[in-house]
Amino acid sequence: MITYTSIIGSASEPRIAERLHALEHRGKVDTLTLSGDDIRRRRLRASSDAGIECGIALDRQAQLFDGAVLHLDGDAALVVRTARTPWLCMTARDAAAALELGYFAGNMHWAVRFDGAVLAIAVKGRVEDYRARLAPLLESGRIREVEAPEANHGHHAPLAPHAHDHHHAHDHDHVHG
Repeated sequence: MITYTSIIGSASEPRIAERLHALEHRGKVDTLTLSGDDIRRRRLRASSDAGIECGIALDRQAQLFDGAVLHLDGDAALVVRTARTPWLCMTARDAAAALELGYFAGNMHWAVRFDGAVLAIAVKGRVEDYRARLAPLLESGRIREVEAPEANHGHHAPLAPHAHDHHHAHDHDHVHG
């Protein structure tokens, strides 16, 4: 197991991005995909996407973020990525049902975001467990599950300062996790 004790920089920094890009072409960039909860931690153990056991032991001033580079040399790199948070989206029949849904979500300490009349609940675990908790409201018709609003499809709530700069000055295909 390799233990990382510092963050080299951000994958979006031009000098680092160029080096990562060159390593990507050689298949030498590994990713450590962390949940929203794990990315807030300073000490943890996880496996990279390539199956390498990694330990992280950062000091109090350091904070992981999406795009944090933990290792970078001429042969390989390790970049932290935040796992996309799945969202369960609900809308209420009326103002009273909306208050009840909001009160319930607050009592459950669920992470939520609002998009107009839609309450999006961050799913941390099995979505079926959330639906089971909401069953009385769903079955009575006071709330209903809806598709995520178009503007939010595939996005996650910001967890820490980070950049999503995946643009390149040329036009060949890339796959980004």
